[in-house]
Amino acid sequence: MAAKLVQLTINDKEYDIAVQANETLVDVLRYRLGLTGTKKGCGQGDCGSCTVIMDGNTVNSCLVLAVQANGSRITTIEGLESEEGLHPVQKAFIEHGAIQCGFCSSGMILSAKNLLDKNPKPTEGEIRSALSGNLCRCTGYQKIVEAVQSIAK
Repeated sequence: MAAKLVQLTINDKEYDIAVQANETLVDVLRYRLGLTGTKKGCGQGDCGSCTVIMDGNTVNSCLVLAVQANGSRITTIEGLESEEGLHPVQKAFIEHGAIQCGFCSSGMILSAKNLLDKNPKPTEGEIRSALSGNLCRCTGYQKIVEAVQSIAK
C-alpha cells in the first residue's frame, strides 16, 4: 500500500508526514508523533479517550483516518499548556478532584475546552451534553461538571 503525504497543524506546529490509507489519526498522534496524551481506548468511538479538537470541533481520533485530517488544525492535550502553565480547564479539573485514574482526562478536558470556547456560560445540561461522548469510570461525572461550571461562572 502506497503512503500518502498529509499536512497537519498539530498544537500550532506544522507536520508533513507520510501515512498509510488505513492509518488512524490516533495512531499517528501517539505512535508516529509521540503525543501520548491522546489515549487509545475502545477504538470504536464509544469512550472518547481519544478526543482531540480538529478544525474547531471535537472528534474521536480513532474514527478519523489520517488522510481525512489532511490540511486540518488539531489540538491535543499537549497543546493546552502554555508558558503561563496549565490551561484553566486543566487547573479546574485538578482543583475540583475531577481527575482520578486520568485515562479519560485528556478527552474530557478537550471536550470541556471546546464547549467553553463556543459557549463561555453553558448551563449544567449543556455541559453534560458536551461531555456525553466521554466516558469516565472513576469520578461519577459530578466533579467534572463542577470543574467546568467553575470556569463558566
